[in-house]
Amino acid sequence: MRELQLDDVDLGSRRLVLAGRARPLDDLTRQAILTCQAILARLDYRRQRWPNTANPHLIVSRHTAMDTRPVSGVWITEALRGRTATLERLRMDRQLEEALTHGPDPLHLAEVFGLDEKSAIRYADSARQILERPLESDPATSPRTQGGNPENPGNRPSGSR
Repeated sequence: MRELQLDDVDLGSRRLVLAGRARPLDDLTRQAILTCQAILARLDYRRQRWPNTANPHLIVSRHTAMDTRPVSGVWITEALRGRTATLERLRMDRQLEEALTHGPDPLHLAEVFGLDEKSAIRYADSARQILERPLESDPATSPRTQGGNPENPGNRPSGSR
């Protein structure tokens, strides 16, 4: 994320360049970028605070606005600390969503995200399990409606083992 440059996000061509590889920008991600007030606010802040910076990176700090390097790993970690949606969670969610949308094909996942073989297979397997799972059509059979507690299998009283 800290290496992402302004030219890497091309909403018109529906393209996102990550690690030098162009990837198609799906509708959900494009819409999230367009409607995300935090991203738009950050871009406005960047334009207003450093209108003449030569730094090509999407995210700049007061230190990197004066040169062309990306923000540091420590800076980005501090900026994102305490957020519910971590970068790791967003990345995993995006990969699983891609597998659910385009089918559980590990070759497709490896190509789109640059994943290694094991990771691509793991995401494809997870998506396949979700897609093959029958839909809950009868709410009466749900554990929650039967007094079940997914965190307390067997409905044992709290505290008992």
